[in-house]
Amino acid sequence: MRRSIAVLATAFLVAGCAGSKGSAAPAPTVTSPSQTAASSTPSSTGPFTAVGAYGHEPTITFPAGAPPKDLVKTVVTEGTGPAVVKGDLLVGHYVGQVWGSATPFDSSYKRNAMAGFPIGVGAVVPGWDETLVGVKAGSRVLLSLPPAKGYGTAGNTGAGIKGTDTIVFVVDVVASYTSTLGGATDATPQNVTIPGITIGGSLGQKPTVKVTKGTAEPKKNVATILAKGAGAPAVDGLAVLQFEAVDWSNAPAGSTWTNGGLQSATLGGGGPLDSIRGVPIGSRVLVQLPKDTGKTSPHPSIAIVVDVVAQPAAPA
Repeated sequence: MRRSIAVLATAFLVAGCAGSKGSAAPAPTVTSPSQTAASSTPSSTGPFTAVGAYGHEPTITFPAGAPPKDLVKTVVTEGTGPAVVKGDLLVGHYVGQVWGSATPFDSSYKRNAMAGFPIGVGAVVPGWDETLVGVKAGSRVLLSLPPAKGYGTAGNTGAGIKGTDTIVFVVDVVASYTSTLGGATDATPQNVTIPGITIGGSLGQKPTVKVTKGTAEPKKNVATILAKGAGAPAVDGLAVLQFEAVDWSNAPAGSTWTNGGLQSATLGGGGPLDSIRGVPIGSRVLVQLPKDTGKTSPHPSIAIVVDVVAQPAAPA
């Protein structure tokens, strides 16, 4: 499970997942799960049993006796897609359960939303970092994590996990993306002018954004396509993004380009980046957010340059 993900300095949520504590590059090759999954195994057995095929929520049952003392990884369905590389943003589905319990403490399947998280760089629990690097897209992996490879002696009270609990996961790896990927380098510039906001930088690389003093603040969430990619329109679901953000005083308000690389956002959930729905994949977009004085996540007005890098399809 993810320990924490700071997406914007103002604490906007962008992906949920199991977890933790750029330069120009070609677009990634993402093979659909139906092509990468080697087989549909109805019942997968490793240190525990997971009933269900890749791409479908499993039911987990446990053998009698104590859980394994060590970290255990079993690849029960091996895909044929690209292998996950350290530092990639891994996208997939997962179910997490305390050893011996009858119900999951977390399931991306139940949320009907894939999760994305940096892997191998300390953004997730140690057991994930140590086992998922090198796994091929299309694979189903069973993991058994002793406390030291999960949440440690502190556990995770919010999830009902004690410091002595062994936790298990079934992870369906769908795709992974190099952390430095940006939008398409051949996206078509739209030659738009946004009064009071200056944007620079080459496509596919870190942009710059500056708000001229005295510029009127936005009254609503507005998205403007700066360069139009050739991909399909973004729809509800997980999207893979890079962004650079400043507030209306030009103070930094978050940057994936300088703070860990790609992030994922779930579009369609009422979040601040829902305005990029309908924007073609590969595009560069300016999102203007009005200030929020509420108690949950107050923030000033913000200008965000977003590269819409990819939107992987969920397993069928």
